[in-house]
Amino acid sequence: MSEEKYIRPSWDEYFIEIANTIAKRATCDRGRSGCVIARNKQILVTGYVGSPMGLPHCDDEGHLFKQVTHEDGKTTNHCVRTVHAEQNAICQAAKLGIALEGATLYCRMTPCRTCAMLIINCGIIRVVCERKYHTGQESEEMFRLAGISIEFVHDEVQQYEKQ
Repeated sequence: MSEEKYIRPSWDEYFIEIANTIAKRATCDRGRSGCVIARNKQILVTGYVGSPMGLPHCDDEGHLFKQVTHEDGKTTNHCVRTVHAEQNAICQAAKLGIALEGATLYCRMTPCRTCAMLIINCGIIRVVCERKYHTGQESEEMFRLAGISIEFVHDEVQQYEKQ
């Protein structure tokens, strides 16, 4: 009888798996996302998609959509009721007085433009995403210009369950 040898996950696999577990607390069913920020193999903070404290959640009140018109003329709807997982993790670090300089951020997909700017200014040096975001090219370019490494576990675009 041959038993398969257990293979421990890499640190990146481990933190991505934790980010996916954290995403289960998210309160917007369009994009349940979680984030882990770690340094030296230690979790510093976590965050998930959710409304600001004391305000209604999408899961309870429904979505708050705003239309966005892109450079190519395409119009898309975005829910603006919630704070992104990356933003919540960075806010958690600020509340707790935890410096993020030199850390790695783990998330579900390419951070949006606003999250990318916050990540750059926090001193985070590496971003690991499970998948790509359909309009993540600008963030990827910002990270490149800022000297921040961005890596993808899967080279595919994240699909939303609900549009």
